[in-house]
Amino acid sequence: MFRRVLFHGRPVADLLPLLPEPRAEARTFRPLSWSLAEGEIGVLLLDSSMAGMLADPPPPDLGEGADRIGVLLCGERLPVADPFWKTRLFLSLPENGTREHLVRALRALFRMLEDRAASAATKKALVARTKEIESLVGVGIALAAEKDPDRLLETILSSARSLTQADAGSLYLIESGEGSEALRFVRAQNDSVPFDFEERVLPLDDSSIAGFVARSGEPLSLPDVSELPPGAPFRFDDAFDRKYGYRTRSMLAVPLKTPQGKVLGVLQLINRRKMVLPDGAVTAFIRIEVRPFDAANEEIARALAAQAAVAVENRQLTESIRNLFEGFVEASVTAIEQRDPTTSGHSERVAKTSCALAELASRVETGPYASFRIGREELKELRYAAVLHDFGKVGVREWVLVKARKLPPLRLELLRSRFDQAILSAAAETWEKAARETWPEKRVAQALASRYGELEKAWETILSADEPNLLPEEVGAEVGALSGLAFRDATGAEKPLVLEEEVAYLTIPQGSLSSPERREIQSHVTQTFRFLSKIPWTPDLARVPDWAYGHHEKLDGSGYPRGLKAGSIPVPVRAITICDIYDALAARDRPYKKAVPAAPALDILRAEALRGAVDADLLTLFVEGKVFEKD
Repeated sequence: MFRRVLFHGRPVADLLPLLPEPRAEARTFRPLSWSLAEGEIGVLLLDSSMAGMLADPPPPDLGEGADRIGVLLCGERLPVADPFWKTRLFLSLPENGTREHLVRALRALFRMLEDRAASAATKKALVARTKEIESLVGVGIALAAEKDPDRLLETILSSARSLTQADAGSLYLIESGEGSEALRFVRAQNDSVPFDFEERVLPLDDSSIAGFVARSGEPLSLPDVSELPPGAPFRFDDAFDRKYGYRTRSMLAVPLKTPQGKVLGVLQLINRRKMVLPDGAVTAFIRIEVRPFDAANEEIARALAAQAAVAVENRQLTESIRNLFEGFVEASVTAIEQRDPTTSGHSERVAKTSCALAELASRVETGPYASFRIGREELKELRYAAVLHDFGKVGVREWVLVKARKLPPLRLELLRSRFDQAILSAAAETWEKAARETWPEKRVAQALASRYGELEKAWETILSADEPNLLPEEVGAEVGALSGLAFRDATGAEKPLVLEEEVAYLTIPQGSLSSPERREIQSHVTQTFRFLSKIPWTPDLARVPDWAYGHHEKLDGSGYPRGLKAGSIPVPVRAITICDIYDALAARDRPYKKAVPAAPALDILRAEALRGAVDADLLTLFVEGKVFEKD
């Protein structure tokens, strides 16, 4: 319903009672100083004596009220010079028209103005509603797309404040732990005062406004927090107001409730602001007043809170899945390291240094890596590839994985038992022959000593050759000669003292692994790829299997298992390769090798770079940035 105003230049009080309800309010018309307030419509009643009043335009601060004014002329149509007045609704009456004609004309004009104002108001409300819906849709899209948990909470709070004209706001999330629930104060914003935000935990009960809303699951609007409803179980905590000199008045608290009805938290909006232009004031005197939140504010806040609840729940589910996966990765690394405890920490160190090296390369502004950039998601991808790069070792036989000497486990003990049997059988043969040929005691002793010496020398050769060092030529020749030695077992049958298979092990040129064992160790790369390929990686982690697959490839094609060359090896994989080699060299002692100090380990890497096996530019960053010290 609109308030009616009748502007006039002469007394019209006797006309007003003749108009239907609602009656019009009479106001004297004064050019350049008249106005219409919001919700008012006006008719300007003129006769020929007041024609000059239409020579001037309307007041400059009339605003939207200009569309709610009409003119009724009593007498012949008057000439109108100003463009504003030419576009108003005009009705005219002859000068000799009756009062009944005048009243009918006023009624008709007021009705036309009401229809126009109602249509304009409806259109305005529709436009405002459309904008609200567009804003909500935009906020929903933004919330769904936001991956960063901190930015998600900021977006929820800032969007809610913007849509409800709130000066300040806060956000609480329900967290569970040890069989109980609590409210965590996670975000706060305030346009009026700067403040230091600190997270804190509130009990989930009715003593606070947020707790009450979280437990009830219903919105709560308070026109003034200093005047709480009688019997309210909650109270307003004014600690912030007292600390920062703020004044909290109106508040709207809505639950973050999922479509299934689960409350995840509370959105609290504070001090709805509205611009106010006092009567007769100019624009420079606009002031901001705090108003209560109305039903429209509550409706839009509830809609946004519902969207926010879905976004928060999705984010929490994502975090749960991520935590679950992190636990799986940690368990996988533990499984690898339990197979070979001497490599404990290797995977994590390689992951840490690989990411540090990639980040360092991403910050370079000159040289080959000036255009290389790696983002947060790619770093996560690199970390998973690096920390899982050795997972395939779970498929390698444990004794091969930790083999410290050339002979397989227990084979040296088996050889020793043969040597012991050879000593016994040699003694028996010597005494038997001596008895048959009646040797003197001295000759018997010499024969036994010679045989013992031959066997002990052979045993020392075996022990020396069994070490995983570079095999000297002379030792290799001595081992080869062992295949001609024989002994008699307990049944008297003649058997070779050292088997051909054992000779092959003992003549491994360097290290402790035979060719088949080395291939088995190298197969861990393929096993890693096969295992990781079974995991349904999300698009942002899709390259983890490939990156882990390439960590033993070399730029010159000498790596394994695919023999890739530089063009097929991406920068993150090159980083893993460098960090993996360094850690394998410089890590703590292993059964098959001693730890190499940092300087010699770097020299070995430089030699690899010199022959084109590893990335020389990346290695320079690794050394100059002292990335190897970041483990």
